[in-house]
Amino acid sequence: MAFIQVNIIPEGIGDAFQKNTKHSRERLIGGYMDWTNKPEFYKKYPSAKTMMLSRETPTEALSIVDTLKKRRSVRSFSPKPLSLDALSFLLWASSGVHRREQGYEFRTAPSAGALYPIETYLLVNNVENLQKALYHYNIEAHALETLKVGDFAEKMAREALEQKMLIEASVALIWTAVFERSKWKYAQRAYRYVYLEAGHIAQNLALAATSIGLGSCQIAAFFDDEINQTLGVDGAEESVLYLSVVGHPR
Repeated sequence: MAFIQVNIIPEGIGDAFQKNTKHSRERLIGGYMDWTNKPEFYKKYPSAKTMMLSRETPTEALSIVDTLKKRRSVRSFSPKPLSLDALSFLLWASSGVHRREQGYEFRTAPSAGALYPIETYLLVNNVENLQKALYHYNIEAHALETLKVGDFAEKMAREALEQKMLIEASVALIWTAVFERSKWKYAQRAYRYVYLEAGHIAQNLALAATSIGLGSCQIAAFFDDEINQTLGVDGAEESVLYLSVVGHPR
């Protein structure tokens, strides 16, 4: 399908954002932190069916140097299913909790102010012992919450400008931002940080996938409102930022 690019975005909106969210000696962009209304770190779906994930990490994986050398974007995948253990590792490696100390939980990806605005959803196409469905990753419990059962691959491919790798891949991770978690401290400058953090998480995923012989590719071209609707998020307080597909390379 051919797409005709039509520029309907007002000129200079990106330039204005960059200019108006700069720190300077005269002005630091930030908000008043109302501790009585601090946003929750974790999003949960209490009524959803929940599956606990393995906390085991691979015993055989490439070194970080070999992983960096081998990482590349993979857009064609084999029909071999992804193991549930591999998916568990990828979720933990991308944004999971790696230690708890003195009441604080530290994750595998950095976050401005340790506010962790990014949420992870999954489109599962071909994972052992998992139904085809849309899931939410409950980071605190290291568990999957079932949101909608069914085959959503073709629908999401259409919503991502017909990118067929969303149909071939075993799984796609979809990252959203709950903006208020960062805006609570950083006001409008928070929008800079949430995109950076999505990038940190996606790179973690790409390297973790490569280290265990899998391939991944990152996706930033999609119809935002359509994917938000599919996920059941409002597009204002929480909105999609980024996607990555993962599977066995063809």
